[in-house]
Amino acid sequence: MSVGAERRVAHIDMDAFYASVELLRYPQLRGLPVVIGGSRRRAGASAQDAFERLRDYQGRGVITTATYAARPFGLHSGLGLMKAAKLCPDAILLPADFEQYRHYSRRFKEIVMRHASQMQDRGIDEVYAEFTDAVDGCVEGGRVLAQRMQEEIEQTTGLTCSIGVAPNKLLAKLASEMNKPRGITILDEQDLQSCVWPLACRKLNGIGPKAAEHLERVGIRTIGELAQRERPWLVAEFGKSFGAWLHDCAWGRDDRPVVTESEPVSMSRETTFDRDLHAVRDRERLSASFTALCKRLADDLQHDGYLTRTIGIKLRYDNFRSVTRVITLPRPVADANQIRRAAGQCLKRAPLERRLRLLGVRAAGLCRPEEVLAADLPQATSLDLF
Repeated sequence: MSVGAERRVAHIDMDAFYASVELLRYPQLRGLPVVIGGSRRRAGASAQDAFERLRDYQGRGVITTATYAARPFGLHSGLGLMKAAKLCPDAILLPADFEQYRHYSRRFKEIVMRHASQMQDRGIDEVYAEFTDAVDGCVEGGRVLAQRMQEEIEQTTGLTCSIGVAPNKLLAKLASEMNKPRGITILDEQDLQSCVWPLACRKLNGIGPKAAEHLERVGIRTIGELAQRERPWLVAEFGKSFGAWLHDCAWGRDDRPVVTESEPVSMSRETTFDRDLHAVRDRERLSASFTALCKRLADDLQHDGYLTRTIGIKLRYDNFRSVTRVITLPRPVADANQIRRAAGQCLKRAPLERRLRLLGVRAAGLCRPEEVLAADLPQATSLDLF
């Protein structure tokens, strides 16, 4: 067994990030169960009692994140707000403010970059950092640098984070989740059996609900139980690639580098409606939502400097069945009108007899403008109707 004992990789994960940013704005809510989700606070509200409560919520939104005070009630990200209201009706509901979250995200990442030799962005509230060549990056297994970084993030932003340091990204991510909030956890090869093997397989980043169910069906619930299965058996049961990956994970093996820049495979935008919409009777609202999604997707592409060759749509019906339709364009685009036209062509090939619960638009086959000849760039065209 070898997990590269000389290497030090950190996973920095902000604690209840969205909720923590909101508590900076509303310190009177500290210590109370608060969830962030699809809501709008009543105009002029400033006192605690003026905030909307979960019991008053009506709709299909889900929790984006919850404060640590809300979690003992069973409130967590991804839980439907209506279901959450039954668990904790007095919890306070706040709307998401992504402009603020992006602001604080940039600030904490700037601090990480000042200390680490390399940083890999993993989303708005988490990053990997290469400690191996950083100043004090290997002192006490990385604890000295982790503590310095954690303190600077809190002093600068008012927010806390948890940091895991280990020989690789797999173990670093597991470590960052072990002592939340405001934790620092150092994992090494010798800690695998005592700290990692007792964990549920679901803790491994990459094992979703279906894989977890499959593992349970064959009597594997913990990472330790997974480690006891032979590699050939896992390959036979789960396939060559996934089976081999499971075996490596169970034994703490991961040689992935910290990648400072990575090209996205695709970009997408989608919305879930507060009620099921009919393609004919709700045509005007659907058309407006469809156009807005295409505009937001175009803005995302242009902001990040990409063109797209493939446009797709996603529909989810009132019976929760989903369908997708895709079209590949002769030339790459990033214009909202062009994306709307292509998405409209996809829509014409999708069944619209049932009411719609969700609508989404996706761009794939991304490329940079400099990779495309000027003659291949199309002119903008008019919008299609829904």
